[in-house]
Amino acid sequence: MSAIKYDIVKKIGVLSKSETGWQRELNVISWNERPAKYDIRDWAPDGEKMSKGITISDEEMDKLLELMR
Repeated sequence: MSAIKYDIVKKIGVLSKSETGWQRELNVISWNERPAKYDIRDWAPDGEKMSKGITISDEEMDKLLELMR
């Protein structure tokens, strides 16, 4: 199985932090050299490991913000 490539284009912010040091972050990430999307997931303190997360396109983020108003 090939490794997943990712590039954190922009760190937007930390949503929460667990007692173990893992942080739930909102970032803009390019996965496998594809166009960057908003991304929410937990990251290990060293930034080397990550949990499963969710990626959101610009259009989906606009809709999410609209729904939250």
